[in-house]
Amino acid sequence: MRAVIAEDSLLLRIGVVKVLEMAGFEVAAQVGDAQALLAAVEEHRPHIAVVDVRMPPGFTDEGVRAALVIRRQWPDTAVLLLSQYVEERYAVDLLADSSAGVGYLLKQRVADVEEFAEAVRRVAKGGTALDPQVISQLLVRRRSDPLDRLTAREREVLELMAGGRSNAGIAAQLVVSESAVAKHINSILAKLDLPKADADHRRVLAVLHFLGVV
Repeated sequence: MRAVIAEDSLLLRIGVVKVLEMAGFEVAAQVGDAQALLAAVEEHRPHIAVVDVRMPPGFTDEGVRAALVIRRQWPDTAVLLLSQYVEERYAVDLLADSSAGVGYLLKQRVADVEEFAEAVRRVAKGGTALDPQVISQLLVRRRSDPLDRLTAREREVLELMAGGRSNAGIAAQLVVSESAVAKHINSILAKLDLPKADADHRRVLAVLHFLGVV
């Protein structure tokens, strides 16, 4: 898989590059600002862009805005945002159109080499990876809505779904069978009033509802 890295901190950029190369990625370009990122994506058309939220010149939301451009102009390129702090509005902005091929992680996750590489790989393949702290903040922000109908275990399952886990991954995390996970998911979809429809992916809609995007 081909990747482009955008991070203004040279040390972190080198670290991310090394982790991805060790995981079998081809790093086509590594840049330090949003303008160079867009040029690199246009040139290399990578499977994924790993992007710092705050970059020169303003160090505000340059990375997020560049990520949104990438999602519009090169939809085949997945985007994984890296942030120093939890800023949930950026996750919601990025997920507004679709949760496929989207990730949002804290920079500290890079230190867990295997888990970080797996998250990048999952997003590059069209999945989702959301930092547990982002998910926790979104849970705290929730009040009266259909999510309140869920049991504690169903909320655990939905939280892991939002983090990009497959049924097998959820089963391993919760130490239950995959059939039990499937039953929980069916219950979640029913409680969130998400009937079967050929045009909709109910699992994605459940996650988007959880994140407050729909």
